[in-house]
Amino acid sequence: MLDAARDLTCSSGWDQVSLSAVAGAAEVSRPSVYKEFGNRAGLGRALVVRETQEFLAQVAQALYPGETDTRASLRSPVHFVLTEAQSNPLVNAVVVAAREGSDSLLPYLTARADPIFDAAQGLLREWFGERFPETDTDVVAVAADITVRMTISHLILPEADPGTTADRLSQAVLKVLR
Repeated sequence: MLDAARDLTCSSGWDQVSLSAVAGAAEVSRPSVYKEFGNRAGLGRALVVRETQEFLAQVAQALYPGETDTRASLRSPVHFVLTEAQSNPLVNAVVVAAREGSDSLLPYLTARADPIFDAAQGLLREWFGERFPETDTDVVAVAADITVRMTISHLILPEADPGTTADRLSQAVLKVLR
């Protein structure tokens, strides 16, 4: 059902996805979809949670490349998010729709703290804690928050090319940590 919802979202946009359409595409009954997700919001949340888990696994790989240069190691996942989101059909569909004035799935990416913010911030807090073990945990939490919020902000409303943005953001966050 989530694969069907993803395919429908990528092809037509979330605004056109209904539980009936998902049921038809997944070749299951409509009550089965309702039983699994409760409503359209539940389906949207489940779709974003699954996509987030897969995306953050790739972010973690970018964050832990074995580099000793902390700035380069932080720049890598920020750059990855900004460039990979363009090629990820679901994330790209949400971002493009948001830029065009439709924010139907955008709240799952920006306003609802879980799943994206909590998971991404947790990943960064752990990484910053390893790189800056003497830094106060509150400062580490702020640095993780800044990184996640600014990366998502630049994803939705890009100011510069991904490389420049990744350079600027990693430099600013490292100043906070130092």
